[in-house]
Amino acid sequence: MTDIQDTSIEPKRRRLLGASHVIAIGLAVAAVGWILSGVVTGKAPTSTDVAKKANGEPLMLVRVQHFAALEHINEVVLFGRTEATDHVELSAETAGRVVKRPGVNGAWVEKGAPIVNLATDDRLARLEEAKSKLAYQKISFNAAMRLSKKQFQSQVRLAEEKAKLETAKAALARTRLDLARTTVRSPINGFIETLPKSVGDYAAVGEVVATIVKLDPIRVVGQISERDVARIKRDEPAQAVLPDGRVLDGRVAYISRVGEASTRTFRVEVWIANPDGEVSEGMTAELRLPVGVERAHRVSPAVLTLNDSGIIGVKAVQIDGGTARVVFHPVRVITDTSEGIWLSGLPSNIDLITVGQEFVSAGQTVRIKRQPKAAGDAS
Repeated sequence: MTDIQDTSIEPKRRRLLGASHVIAIGLAVAAVGWILSGVVTGKAPTSTDVAKKANGEPLMLVRVQHFAALEHINEVVLFGRTEATDHVELSAETAGRVVKRPGVNGAWVEKGAPIVNLATDDRLARLEEAKSKLAYQKISFNAAMRLSKKQFQSQVRLAEEKAKLETAKAALARTRLDLARTTVRSPINGFIETLPKSVGDYAAVGEVVATIVKLDPIRVVGQISERDVARIKRDEPAQAVLPDGRVLDGRVAYISRVGEASTRTFRVEVWIANPDGEVSEGMTAELRLPVGVERAHRVSPAVLTLNDSGIIGVKAVQIDGGTARVVFHPVRVITDTSEGIWLSGLPSNIDLITVGQEFVSAGQTVRIKRQPKAAGDAS
């Protein structure tokens, strides 16, 4: 009985073992198919994913954007400050007490307008005295001249009377001038900056009684390096950018011929029309001085990179026979603006790598994905 049972169980065990092997093989095949189908990565394979290197590894995918060269005005950019074109300190030319101040701090005045009035004191009386003396000397001289013609007066006496007459004329002129100086007038059109003397204060000869500034035109002064000074010319157009963002047009009015010994820089002045006096003295400003035109590319600073030698440049792709290879181009940064940086040294038309440039090397074959053309690209 026992032998019969053992004989019947053995074939069943073999059948069960064979079925297990079939199931295991099936599960393995299904797992491989599941992985290859893209279920693990969450996406189905695409045509770009099957691109391979010679050793079977997938090619690096980079994004590229087409750029075309544009006309760019080269500029030398300086930082300076605004200055009045005229800054006049009015001093008292005669002594006296301030009796009136027609001028007001900050007010606009025209040339010849009264700013400060000093007391005339006895000047009016001295003026009348000088007039009387002059009238007397005229009569005396005329009488001496008549007598001289009749030989009743010597030439010496006539000369003396003439000298007295001229002295009287000079005395009257001095008195009138002294009286006129009691009114301090503006010598220029401008704004009253300071009035240090109040009504009742005494002003001695030579003391400053007012300061007038001329702000039209206003000048923006900067210091340019000895490397760039030869590139700018007088009467060339220029721009000044104020802290509030205003951009003002002007011209180069002055370039110093003597440089600062300590800084090796030269003074440059740009004069700008300022009829309403809106631009004050002492404001900081950015000066932009054009020095020529060249074709360049405006790009994002993010595309800049360094090669193995530490040279700054950009990476682009060159397509040959359907194959895209990475190339490195050294560049020169012309200027940096809020819209991007301007680069020279590139071909007129170029496909720059905008994403992934740090992960590829020059000469490497890559896959590319194109982005829309850059703003302003007319190609």
